[in-house]
Amino acid sequence: MLRFYSFLLLLLATLRALAQSTGVLTGTVRDRKTQESLPGVTVILEGTTLGAASDAEGRYRLTDIPVGSYNVRASIIGYDMLLRANVVITSGNASIINLELTSNTQQLSEVQVVGSRAIRVATAETPLSVQRINTEEIKSNPGGNFDISKVIQTLPGVGGGGTGGTSGFRNDIIIRGGAPNENVYYLDGIEVPVINHFQTQGSGGGPTGILNVSFIEDVTLSSSAFEARYDNALSSVLQFRQRDGNPDRVQGNVRLSGTEVAGTLEGLLAKNTTFLASARRSYLQLLFKAIDLPIRPNYWDFQYKVTTKLSPKTTLTALGLGAIDHFELAVPRKSSPDKEYTLRSTPTIDQWNYTVGFGLRQLLPDGYLNVALSRTQLDNELDQFEDRTTTEESRRVLLTRSGETENKLRLDVNKAKGRWQYAYGAVGQYVEYDSRFFSRVRREVRDAQGQIVSPRVDVRFQTAIDFARFGAFGQLTRTLLPDDRLTLSAGLRTDGNSFTTGGANLLRTLSPRVSASYALAQRWNLNASVGRYYKIPPSTILGFRDEAGTLVNKNARYIRSDHYVAGLEFLPTAASRFTLEGFYKKYSNYPVSVRDGISLANLGGDFAALGNEAVQSTGEGRAYGAELFFQQKLTRKVFAVASVTAFRSEFSGTDGQYKPSAWDTRFLASALLGRKFSKGWEMGFKYRFAGGSPYTPFDLDASQASYLAVGRGVLDYSRLNTVRLANFQQFDFRLDKKFNWRRTSIDLFLDLQNAFLLKTPSLPTYSFQRTPDNTDFLTTDGQALRPDGSNAFPILLQDDSPNLTPTIGFILEF
Repeated sequence: MLRFYSFLLLLLATLRALAQSTGVLTGTVRDRKTQESLPGVTVILEGTTLGAASDAEGRYRLTDIPVGSYNVRASIIGYDMLLRANVVITSGNASIINLELTSNTQQLSEVQVVGSRAIRVATAETPLSVQRINTEEIKSNPGGNFDISKVIQTLPGVGGGGTGGTSGFRNDIIIRGGAPNENVYYLDGIEVPVINHFQTQGSGGGPTGILNVSFIEDVTLSSSAFEARYDNALSSVLQFRQRDGNPDRVQGNVRLSGTEVAGTLEGLLAKNTTFLASARRSYLQLLFKAIDLPIRPNYWDFQYKVTTKLSPKTTLTALGLGAIDHFELAVPRKSSPDKEYTLRSTPTIDQWNYTVGFGLRQLLPDGYLNVALSRTQLDNELDQFEDRTTTEESRRVLLTRSGETENKLRLDVNKAKGRWQYAYGAVGQYVEYDSRFFSRVRREVRDAQGQIVSPRVDVRFQTAIDFARFGAFGQLTRTLLPDDRLTLSAGLRTDGNSFTTGGANLLRTLSPRVSASYALAQRWNLNASVGRYYKIPPSTILGFRDEAGTLVNKNARYIRSDHYVAGLEFLPTAASRFTLEGFYKKYSNYPVSVRDGISLANLGGDFAALGNEAVQSTGEGRAYGAELFFQQKLTRKVFAVASVTAFRSEFSGTDGQYKPSAWDTRFLASALLGRKFSKGWEMGFKYRFAGGSPYTPFDLDASQASYLAVGRGVLDYSRLNTVRLANFQQFDFRLDKKFNWRRTSIDLFLDLQNAFLLKTPSLPTYSFQRTPDNTDFLTTDGQALRPDGSNAFPILLQDDSPNLTPTIGFILEF
C-alpha cells in the first residue's frame, strides 16, 4: 500500500512538472436571422486582455490562452452582445465555440441596454418558457454523469428520474405535468425520436441517454410558445445543437469510468470537410452488480457528424446516431424470497435503434433554406416468464416483437428584412409499424383434485400498418415601437395523415399561435403566448388490432393541447437572470382505455410499450401552475441555478371526472451550485425535490382471490390515484481536477448520485409470501395454496431503499 501511494504522489508530481498552461479557442460568428458570416466581430475573454476579431468568413481564433474557465463575449455595432459563460480552455483539445448574434436597432448610446440582454435565451418567436444549457454545464453537472436527459431535470417545470411517477433509474422527461411522449427532439434540425437507451415504445425515457456530450454545443428547451415549424409537440421541444469537428488538426478524447468507456475523434476529413465520430460501451451492469442493485442495463451507442462546405453559401451535414441495448432485473445478494420471486417475473428487454440523416443549408438573400432528409428505425423485443430461470413457452407471460420506421423530408425557408421576419415550410413522412404481441391475462388455475377452476386467458395479435404523414407551417414576426420595445410573432400550422378516419382533413388540425414580448424597462421584459398544438397518437395505439384482426383505433383523433402562458423576466446583469411564469394547458381528444374507462395519462406507462389496447379519443385534461427560475452564469468563479414549480395535472376518463394524472407531483424544486478553484479544481452540488407521486392502491380482496390466476395484484380503480408516495429528494455531488500539458489534458472526476443516501419512493408490489427456500407459497394451514388464495399470506413489497451510485473516472483529451 505504501508503494502505491508513493507511486501516486510521484505520478501527480510528474503531471505537475509536465504541465502546460495554454490552450486555443476558435469558431465562427453568424447572424442568427440570416446565418450569414459576420466579419469584424470582437470576441474577448472576460477578465483578460485576450481578444480577436472575426475574419471575412466569420472565423475567429484565440491562442496562448491560460487554461481555465472563461466567459466569452462577442459584440459588434448593430447586434446584441452575446455571452457564452463557463467556456473551459484546456491544452488537450481546442475549444470550438460557434456564436450567433441577433441584430437590433439600438443606438450607440444604449450599449448598457444591449449588454443586459447578453444572457437572454428568448427569441422573437419564443419569448418565454425557454432555457439553454451549454456543453460545460452538462459535463460538470453533479449526478448528471454526462447525461443530457438528467441535466435538464434542474430546469423549471421538469420532472423525471424518480419524480412524476417515474422510476429513479429512468430518464423520463415530465414537463409541466405532461406525458413523456409529449416532447420532441431535434439534433441539428433533424428530428430524433429516440434519445435514451431502453426507451418505452410509444412513450419515452430509459435508464440513460444516447447522445455524446462531446458533440454538443448547447441544448435549448422550450416548454411552450413553440415555433410553428415544430410538429407533434404538446409539452416541449428540445433542440440539441452539435458543433463541427476541428478544421485545424485531429483531436479526440477518451472517457473511462466505473459506468462506461467512450471514445471521440474529430478533425479534417478532406478539404472543407470535418468529422466527429464516437463509440461508447456501458459498464453500468457491472457497477450495479457491485453495489448490489437489481438493475442490469447493458448497451452500446455510436454517433457521427460530417460537415462539408460545398460553397461559401452551401453547407451539407450528415449525421447518425444508434444504440444496441439489453436490460433485465437481477436478484441482489440482499433480498427476500418474496422480492426474488417478483424480480424473476420481470421482462427482459432487447432493443436497437438508429437515426441517420442529411441536412442541407443554402444561404439566400436575407435568409436561408433548410432541407433535411432522415430515417429512424426502432426494433423492440420483450420476453417475460413466470420465472426467468426457465424459458419454457408454457410459462411465458409476455412477448413483444415490434418495429417502427420513419422516413422524413423537411423543408423550410427563413427570411429577415428590416423589422420583419418570416418562415414557411412543409414536412412529409412515411411511417411503417409492425408488432407481434402475446400476453397471458389469466393463468390456468386447478384445485387439489386437478380440476380447472379458472381457465387460461391469453391475448394475442399481430399487426402491420404503413401510412403517410404531412404538414405545413408559416410564421411571421415583427418588431414595433421605438428601439424595438415590442415584438409580435404569429404562426399557423396544420398536419394530417393517410391512416386515421378524417386524418387527411387539414382543417381539423389548424393550430394558430401568437406571442408577444414588451420591454417594460431597461432590464425588465413582459412576455405572453397563446397557442394550440396537436400530436398524432403513437403507432402502438394506431396499429392495435382486436382478436378479429380489426384495426379498432382508426377513429383516434389528434391529441390537442391549448397553452396560455404569461411571464416576467428580469436581467439584473449580463450574467444573471430571473423569470416568473404562470401557465395553463388544456387537453382534448386524450386517449381513454376502452377496457377500463381511464385516461392513459392517469395510468402512466410501464417499461414495455404504451397503448397496446383499444382507446377512444374522449379524454380531457388540464395542467396549470407557476414557475420561478434563477440563473447565475459563471461570475467570480461561481455559477448557480435554482427553480421552483407549483402545479397540478389532472385528466378525465369516461366518467368525466378530473383526477390526478400519474405525473401530478404538485411541487418541484431544484438547486445547483458550482465553484471553480485554482489549479484546476472544481466542485458542484445539486439538490432536487418533488412532491409525492399519486398512485392507485390495490383492491386487497380481489387481489388475493385472483393472484394465482393473474400473477399480480388487482388495482382498485374506484380509488384511482388517491394515494401518494412519499416526497422525493436527492442530493448529488461532483469533484473535478484537471491536469494540462502539451496537447494533452486529463480531467479526473468523482460523481456521487444520491450522496446523502436518501430513500427513493417507489410503487408497492402485491405478492404472496414465499417459503424460506423459495420453492412454494407459504400458507396459513401448511396445505397447498387454494385457488382463491384464501390460505395465503398476502404481502405488499416496498422497495424504497436508498441507492448511492458512485462514478470515478477520467477524461483524456489529446
